[in-house]
Amino acid sequence: MALATALPAGRPTGRTAAVPRTTSLGASTLQVAKRAFLRYLRTPQLVIVGTIQGAMFLLIFRYVFGGAIPIPGISYVDFLVPGFITTGVLFSGMGAATGVADDLAQGFVDRLRSLPVRRVSFLTGRSLADSAWNIWGLIMTVAIGFAVGFRIHGSWLDALAAFGLCVVFGFAFEWLFILLGLLAGNPQAAQGMALIVFPFTFISSAYVPVASMPGWLQGFAQHQPLTYMVNAVRVLSEGHATATMLGHSTWYWVGWSLVWSAGLVAVFVPLAAAKYRRS
Repeated sequence: MALATALPAGRPTGRTAAVPRTTSLGASTLQVAKRAFLRYLRTPQLVIVGTIQGAMFLLIFRYVFGGAIPIPGISYVDFLVPGFITTGVLFSGMGAATGVADDLAQGFVDRLRSLPVRRVSFLTGRSLADSAWNIWGLIMTVAIGFAVGFRIHGSWLDALAAFGLCVVFGFAFEWLFILLGLLAGNPQAAQGMALIVFPFTFISSAYVPVASMPGWLQGFAQHQPLTYMVNAVRVLSEGHATATMLGHSTWYWVGWSLVWSAGLVAVFVPLAAAKYRRS
C-alpha cells in the first residue's frame, strides 16, 4: 500500500545532506605539524645520528683545521662555533626535503587532499614541525660548541637574540627544502638535491675569513646570505670587538640578515605553493 504521506518528487523533506565543513587553517596546520614532529620522535636514530654527525664535524674543524687557521683578534673556536651553529640550520633542513618527498611517495598528500582541510596546511604544518625540530638541533649544537671551548663574550641578551636569529634563518631556509622535496618526488632524490646547499656553507664566512679566499671568490662570498647571517650571529655572541674586526656595526649585519631571510621566504613560499598545487 502506498504511503499516504509520500511527498511529490523534488519536494524538500526538511532534511539536508551533511556538507563537510573545512577545518580551519590553524587546526589543520597543527595536526600536520604534530604528525610530522611525532615521526621525528619515533625515529630516534635521527636524533642520535644527527647529533653524532654534528659533533664529529665540529671536532674536526675545531681540532684538525683550527690550528692551521689563525684569526686576528679572536680565537678560532670563538670564530668557528657561531658559523657552525648558523650553517647547521641547512644541515637540519635536509630532513625537511626528504620528509616532504616521503609524504608524497607514500600517498599522505593524496589522502590529505581527500579531507575537508585547507590544502596549504600541508606546507605550513611541515614548516612548523621542521622549525621546531631545528630548534632542538640548535640547542644540541650550542651545547657541543660550549663543550669544545666556545665562550660568549657579548651579553647574554645578545646571545639569546643570536639564537632567535638562527631560528628565523632556519624557517626561511625550510621553504627552500620543502620546494626541493616537492621537486624531487622521492626521498633518495630529495637527499641528493639538498646537498646543493653544502658548497654555499664553505663559500661564506662560516669557517674561514672571506679575506683569505681568492679575490675572484671574495665578492660572492661576502655578499651571499649565509655570510650576513653568520656575521650577525658572530657579532651578537662575541661583542663589539668582533663587529669592529668585521668592519660593520652589529645592526648592519642583523639588518641585512633579516632582509635576506624575508627575501628567501618571499621567493620560496610562492614557488613551493605553486609546485604543491600542481603535484
